[in-house]
Amino acid sequence: MATMKIRGGDLDLVEYEFLSFHPGENIRTLGLEKAYPLTPVRGTVTVRAPARIHLTVLDMNRFAPARPGGGGLGFAIQLYCSVEVACTTSGLEIEYSRPGIIRHFVDVFKAITGYTGGFSIRARDHQHQHVGLGSTSTIMISLAHALNYAVGSPLTADQLRKIIGNNYVEETADDTIAFGFETGVGPAVSTYGGMAVMGDELTLVYHHPFGRGKNVFVVIPSSDISSAGAREFDLLMNKARTLDYRDRELKAYFMLMDLIPALEKDDLLRMGNIIWEIEFRGSKRAEVEHHSFEIYHYMSQLREAGLEFVGMSSVGPSIAIITSRDRDYVEGVVRKLGLSIAVETLIDNEGLTLNHTC
Repeated sequence: MATMKIRGGDLDLVEYEFLSFHPGENIRTLGLEKAYPLTPVRGTVTVRAPARIHLTVLDMNRFAPARPGGGGLGFAIQLYCSVEVACTTSGLEIEYSRPGIIRHFVDVFKAITGYTGGFSIRARDHQHQHVGLGSTSTIMISLAHALNYAVGSPLTADQLRKIIGNNYVEETADDTIAFGFETGVGPAVSTYGGMAVMGDELTLVYHHPFGRGKNVFVVIPSSDISSAGAREFDLLMNKARTLDYRDRELKAYFMLMDLIPALEKDDLLRMGNIIWEIEFRGSKRAEVEHHSFEIYHYMSQLREAGLEFVGMSSVGPSIAIITSRDRDYVEGVVRKLGLSIAVETLIDNEGLTLNHTC
């Protein structure tokens, strides 16, 4: 694949070779491999996990493909992906439109746990890919927990999300894969629900439920700007890094001194004001401007209409709204902007669920 140039400042220019590889290669076991006492279960294990809204990275200079981290903030919504797993004597059967990422994680899991049998896997995502709703990370955390339970639960929830983060991949051409960007926000909120603040190296700094009884709406403005692959790499590793050199301390201050106290009080309006400030700071500004200033116009109009919490998810263009207003009111507001509601849901404060049927 191409060699990408990364510029963080006038004296900060490096080249990153964006390598692709086949599933099962470049496995990172994190030193967790050992002879676990495995007890494969009979029947089918089904895990359902909520999708995530990723509100911001704290510092783009602290992560890259093959280097998970950077910190971040996000929350879980009642939009779900699910994975069904059954142990078999041998082989690997996959029913999913993106088999490469499944096959790779299975190889990672088997390398760590020493499992020598096979799996039959069926995955279903929420059908909103590459628009900021975390389809890949949600599928992966569902898969990890299903595999883990199916062989006797040798690994902890925190170990599973760190294994995902360090082996996070996306598909490329010719049935190959490549390391992707991962802050750990998605697996954390999908596991535990609610809102999570992440530090570097996939550290879960803070987690709290919020927004009970509030409505969540997602609108997806049209955009012909890609939020995946080389375009995403160029965005996150260049302009975003430069802006985070300037604003990373401010964003971290907002998290510690303003957002966490607002979460403790379940003060949605205050949370919304903090997120609105962050939309103009550091790498989040680069992500929004990636789709044009029209995204700012949409979000500003939504806030002026009295919607308490408005923020773009990840590299967009999805805009998440949390409000006490009902659908009719919100629909009237977004229709005037030429938009429509793509998802109507609620906050998920419970996290993933697991069901085992024999």
